Amino acid sequence: MDHYDSQQTNDYMQPEEDWDRDLLLDPAWEKQQRKTFTAWCNSHLRKAGTQIENIEEDFRDGLKLMLLLEVISGERLAKPERGKMRVHKISNVNKALDFIASKGVKLVSIGAEEIVDGNVKMTLGMIWTIILRFAIQDISVEETSAKEGLLLWCQRKTAPYKNVNIQNFHISWKDGLGFCALIHRHRPELIDYGKLRKDDPLTNLNTAFDVAEKYLDIPKMLDAEDIVGTARPDEKAIMTYVSSFYHAFSGAQKAETAANRICKVLAVNQENEQLMEDYEKLASDLLEWIRRTIPWLENRVPENTMHAMQQKLEDFRDYRRLHKPPKVQEKCQLEINFNTLQTKLRLSNRPAFMPSEGRMVSDINNAWGCLEQVEKGYEEWLLNEIRRLERLDHLAEKFRQKASIHEAWTDGKESMLRQKDYETATLSEIKALLKKHEAFESDLAAHQDRVEQIAAIAQELNELDYYDSPSVNARCQKICDQWDNLGALTQKRREALERTEKLLETIDQLYLEYAKRAAPFNNWMEGAMEDLQDTFIVHTIEEIQGLTTAHEQFKATLPDADKERLAILGIHNEVSKIVQTYHVNMAGTNPYTTITPQEINGKWDHVRQLVPRRDQALTEEHARQQHNERLRKQFGAQANVIGPWIQTKMEEIGRISIEMHGTLEDQLSHLRQYEKSIVNYKPKIDQLEGDHQLIQEALIFDNKHTNYTMEHIRVGWEQLLTTIARTINEVENQILTRDAKGISQEQMNEFRASFNHFDRKKTGMMDTDDFRACLISMGYNMGEAEFARIMSIVDPNRLGVVTFQAFIDFMSRETADTDTADQVMASFKILAGDKNYITVEELRRELPPDQAEYCIARMAPYTGPDSVPGALDYMSFSTALYGESDL
Repeated sequence: MDHYDSQQTNDYMQPEEDWDRDLLLDPAWEKQQRKTFTAWCNSHLRKAGTQIENIEEDFRDGLKLMLLLEVISGERLAKPERGKMRVHKISNVNKALDFIASKGVKLVSIGAEEIVDGNVKMTLGMIWTIILRFAIQDISVEETSAKEGLLLWCQRKTAPYKNVNIQNFHISWKDGLGFCALIHRHRPELIDYGKLRKDDPLTNLNTAFDVAEKYLDIPKMLDAEDIVGTARPDEKAIMTYVSSFYHAFSGAQKAETAANRICKVLAVNQENEQLMEDYEKLASDLLEWIRRTIPWLENRVPENTMHAMQQKLEDFRDYRRLHKPPKVQEKCQLEINFNTLQTKLRLSNRPAFMPSEGRMVSDINNAWGCLEQVEKGYEEWLLNEIRRLERLDHLAEKFRQKASIHEAWTDGKESMLRQKDYETATLSEIKALLKKHEAFESDLAAHQDRVEQIAAIAQELNELDYYDSPSVNARCQKICDQWDNLGALTQKRREALERTEKLLETIDQLYLEYAKRAAPFNNWMEGAMEDLQDTFIVHTIEEIQGLTTAHEQFKATLPDADKERLAILGIHNEVSKIVQTYHVNMAGTNPYTTITPQEINGKWDHVRQLVPRRDQALTEEHARQQHNERLRKQFGAQANVIGPWIQTKMEEIGRISIEMHGTLEDQLSHLRQYEKSIVNYKPKIDQLEGDHQLIQEALIFDNKHTNYTMEHIRVGWEQLLTTIARTINEVENQILTRDAKGISQEQMNEFRASFNHFDRKKTGMMDTDDFRACLISMGYNMGEAEFARIMSIVDPNRLGVVTFQAFIDFMSRETADTDTADQVMASFKILAGDKNYITVEELRRELPPDQAEYCIARMAPYTGPDSVPGALDYMSFSTALYGESDL
């Protein structure tokens, strides 16, 4: 007790400082604590010839409280006050509380006045603090202490018993089997455990309480009816009563410690074998996933529609967002498990683990690299295909519009050209037909450009491998054939009219002038309508500004066009005036053109209506491009921050893993702080992913505001997570090696200084020449054979480099104390006693069931011919656990 560490006391008592006073308001719990704490106090006070009846009343004057502390501590307290006044009582209680505080116990919200006033909650809290300090805190089992140590002790002792599963200090004890199992484990003659039934908790509890009071001198601190009738028995009452069993049976601790030492060896063997199986399965699953994923990414069969290709892009996004990240974590965990397993095998003097063929870490890294290469190519192909289909859809729609306009214009033209109306026409009618034909030829020439555009678009669609090229080609060929036929018919009709013209002399000049001016103006209006209704596609703000400028230039020509319209209408009005004035019979129509003033006015009105629609379309597209530009800037601003941040973190982690600042624990703490800061940075990566998705949904393919792509950020982020996890694992393995081999911090610093000095490339690894130079500087005089042997230890995979972990493993192997095996075999002798062997029944009694069966299975092949049947002698036990040459 004199060597008690007050800091450790404060650390343990911290969870109990916040006394859960609300729980004490539960009458059932308060009743259990009253009875248990009263019985516990009396079990010590009776040594001084006294006891208490009412826990909150009998401690009010502080006299029995001071006496209780003297009995359980073995120390004398200050002389108590014998007066009956309140000030005397408070003084005595304060002396008791000061003594408790001197033992390193921090009392929170418990004052002498409350104890003197008989406050039940504070009195019970004070007694529980005393029980923790003097009855529970010093319990130590397998490097655990206090409550955890007591719970582990209970679990170890009750493990072989069916229907007993001790996980806590409340409901795990309700059926009473836990108490009976503790008694039977140490005093089997006192209880017939086989006759106990789980469904009869009252009998079980009363049996355990009666036997403990009668034979083990443990007072009855609990009532069976209270425990069974409470949904959750009071944890503090149960812990107080169970601690009495621990102190009663603590004499058997030496044999239990010996058994536990053997259990550790068996557990390490089992754990290593399980880690090997887990590695093989995880590696196989990851390689199989990569094997299935690569063919999917290599499938470059294009789709015919934009919707189908966008669905492929969405599937690829789901793969990146949902399917790949878990596999990245699996790959990182696989490397961590492999490094941890190799370290544990080295510490256990076991050979290095060699995975199955094709399942090495390097094999997985190679397969992963192939996957990422194929993935990058697949994304580029998707984006190129979407651009191509977008261009094709635009060209196809433009082809259909121009073809429809042309077909509408040519409709009936062949029939008109085949007419022989000139054969029965008058002279004036012949002249009119000739002029009309000239106007038609002018119109035909004006349409030549549209036919050439249609053919050029069809040719481009063929070059871009448009899926409906056959129908486009057929329609284009039909238009070209019809155009050639129109040309031939036009020429033929002109020749006929010119032959007839020699017989005709008169023509109406006004109609001719009207036709000549109306036709180009009509063509101009049709072209204007076509341009105003033409679809457009742009990707930058500059392109839409160019279209807007061109549109403004077009609007500037409208006043001159309106003057031309009025002039054409003026010619028609002049013809009408002459007809009316001179009563000329013109049959009501212009013989030279089919374009009427009504058509001109109608098309003009249509052009005027289309202009504001075009304005609106250009304005909306300009707003969309401005939005896209904002998306580019937003993404660029974030990417230009995140990209350098990732690079900086990578460099900082590299410096931490190489530089020597503080202990390994300090480095590990520093790395974990870095890991936490990195994990906390994940929302910014997710935000950037969201901005990237908005950019892709907006079909934005370039960004002049940053050189970083989302792929760069993803790869950098994955490398950062992998690097910090791998670096933390390396430092943890260094701590494991240091603690296992007993290496001091000064030695670790010397190892790190030597390693850093000869790590000339500053990569965190020494090549073969650097390692040889390091060994020579440390006094090793060796030939090639000896150096090859050392290299086989530090570089079992023959990678040509030596990591710091392998370096300290080798150095500690040369200097570490190797008494672990001697301790285990000494434990064997404790369990075996004078007979120098252990029977199967003894193993099953002293060890947990799973480890006992594991040891029995391991010892079977090594039982000697002269051994006792069903037993394991000293040499067979050594060979079973460590092999032929380990001990």
